This record gives sequence, structure tokens and C-alpha cells, in this order.
Amino acid sequence: MAETLPNVETDQCGDLLDSLRRGRPAAGQDPVKRSQIIDGARRVFIDKGFEAASMNDITREAGVSKGTIYVYFANKEELFEALIEEERGSIFKNMYDMLEKSDDLRQTLVKFGKVLALKITSAKVIQAQRTVIGASDRIPDMGARFYERGPKRGHDKVVAFLNAAIERDLLRIDDVDLAAYQFTELCLASLFRQCIFAYRTKAPSQDEIDHIVTSGVSMFLKAYGTERLVAEEGHKTIAIEAKP
Repeated sequence: MAETLPNVETDQCGDLLDSLRRGRPAAGQDPVKRSQIIDGARRVFIDKGFEAASMNDITREAGVSKGTIYVYFANKEELFEALIEEERGSIFKNMYDMLEKSDDLRQTLVKFGKVLALKITSAKVIQAQRTVIGASDRIPDMGARFYERGPKRGHDKVVAFLNAAIERDLLRIDDVDLAAYQFTELCLASLFRQCIFAYRTKAPSQDEIDHIVTSGVSMFLKAYGTERLVAEEGHKTIAIEAKP
């Protein structure tokens, strides 16, 4: 049976007057209350999944009134997207900053690839992606927004990094957009699909990630590296070997 929506307009007016009297944030503007709702939603989505979860379930788990929850979020889809955005910000915060410091191309790619593989195959990220995939069949717009706000933004930053390396004559690439996808696929080879389909019951070890990423970067640079890159890496090797 469909859930009955509360009189949100009346609730908002009442909450606003109460907030003004008490000097508290206006309705829908209290970050503590918003966080309380999202935390409750997180527990419900993990326990029941997106499809089975209801706003009634979330209301009970968050410990707020139904009127309050609709002041902050119009529906379950909007609440779920807010949760995903918060999780993404927490997990991937500052991850792409390392691409802005690229004195050593190989070292930067390896370091970034290891962090990427570690985060993408973590239990929290895998669970979130499964939930989005399951919901996208019924709500395709939500899946598209998830991709645009997350994977697509990250992809664009990798493209920018590769273009900078091309300008330094370290890489020669005809299709940079495709090459950026190839790089991330090489860093996740055998890992992501095994995790997303639960073929693996545990996240890959750091040693396994190190081996896959290092191998993937070597393959990538063999395909796209220039003579200048080979010469620079050769000079660095000689310098290291020459040290007492």
C-alpha cells in the first residue's frame, strides 16, 4: 500500500516558527538533524536493500517524525542519493589530488592506481554500487546521476592528468578518453568484477593490488610511453645505482 504523505507545508511553517523562537536552524537546514536521518537511512538500506526499504522504516530507525523527514528529503530516491554523495565524499576525498603532483609519471600512476583499486574494491563501495545497479533498472535517471557525479568526474581528472603528460612529451596517445578507461581497467583487472559479483568473499590483499597495479602501469606505459619517458627513467635508474 502506498505511503500517505504528510502535510509538509504545514510542518515546514510550524518548524520555521519554532526555530525562530528558539534560535535554531530553520526547517530543512539543521545539519545535525540531516545527518541523523542519513545515518538511519544507511542502516535501513544496508539491512533491507533499496527496493525493500520504506520511508516508514527510515523514520523509525532515524528516530524522527515523518513530517521532519519529508522536510529534508522529498522521497526515498532523493535520500538515497544524498547518502551516496556523503559516502563518496568520505571515501574518495582528496584521492585525485595526487594527480596534480606528477614529477615521476610511473610512480604517480602506480600510487594512484593502488589507492583507486583499494577503494573501489572495499566492502562499502561494492555494496553501494550493487544497490545503485539494482535500483537503476527502475530509476535509470538515478543511475545516470550516480555515474556523472562519481565515476565520470574521476575519469575526467585522469584524462586531464594524461593530457598534461602528453604536453610534457612523456606519453603519445591518439584517444585520451579511451586511454583513461584502459588505465583504470588495468588497475582493477580481475578485481572489480570478482568483488561486485561476490565471487570474492574478501577484499583483495595489498600485495595482490600492488602486483596488479604495477603490472598494469607497466603495460600502459609500454603502449603509450615515449622515447623521452624511457630516457628519463633510464637516467633515474643510473642515478640510483650510482649512489653509494
